[in-house]
Amino acid sequence: MTEDNKNWLDLEQLLAEGNSIQLKPRGYSMYPLFIPGRDEAIISPVEKSPRRGDVVLYRRVGSILVLHRIWKVDKTGYYMVGDNQSEVEGPLEESQIKGILTEVIRKGKRFSVKDPVYRILFGIWLWLRPFRPKISQSVSWIKGKIVRKE
Repeated sequence: MTEDNKNWLDLEQLLAEGNSIQLKPRGYSMYPLFIPGRDEAIISPVEKSPRRGDVVLYRRVGSILVLHRIWKVDKTGYYMVGDNQSEVEGPLEESQIKGILTEVIRKGKRFSVKDPVYRILFGIWLWLRPFRPKISQSVSWIKGKIVRKE
């Protein structure tokens, strides 16, 4: 077992014992919510069944811990998607969910996922999932035009 794997198992244990944890998400699957190296997540134990739109920490079968948003819940399980992705993963069992996002720390400032502005913005972003590839392409194209002019 690598040191990194041991640390992730320690996080799962802390959550199972009822503790909240603070971590820096890696990668860009949850962009724009999290920018790697800058933003942090406060993950708390799951107290009630997560619902569509919640960001949860879950373990893929025989694999890694992942922090993604719930796209859909039905009788077959939970379906997940990163905020910067369009492909849905699932179904997952509720037992795979280890914690739930309760706060975001961005540039040293905290905000709750219960904040109405957060709920509205990411509700819209979740609804836009099928269009995300085109949105990302358009934003990249616009950024390219702006950078070239400078």
